[in-house]
Amino acid sequence: MAAPSENRPVSPTGGPAQPPSVWPLLALYTLGRLALAAALVALLWVLGLGSFPGLLFGLLLSMPLSFVLLKPIRERLTEAMAARSSTRKAGKEDLRARLKGTDDPIG
Repeated sequence: MAAPSENRPVSPTGGPAQPPSVWPLLALYTLGRLALAAALVALLWVLGLGSFPGLLFGLLLSMPLSFVLLKPIRERLTEAMAARSSTRKAGKEDLRARLKGTDDPIG
């Protein structure tokens, strides 16, 4: 069995770490963007810019606002995706090493 290397995440019990789930964060970010866009469109309609122009301006304004307001969720989502990627990469290296018949996943 391959010895754990420094670039592989390790759980508190010493085994391979499980990456955080990406789907709840992705759903939360998506719902946040949709809610922000709906709120801006509704606000513009109340202010008198109704119909198609209100919809377009609301959607256009929601893009930069969601970039700023949803930054913490987006950063957590990015970290979860990076952790998942590194775990999958380590798993692939381990599988390749076992298929090769060596204990060294690098070479």
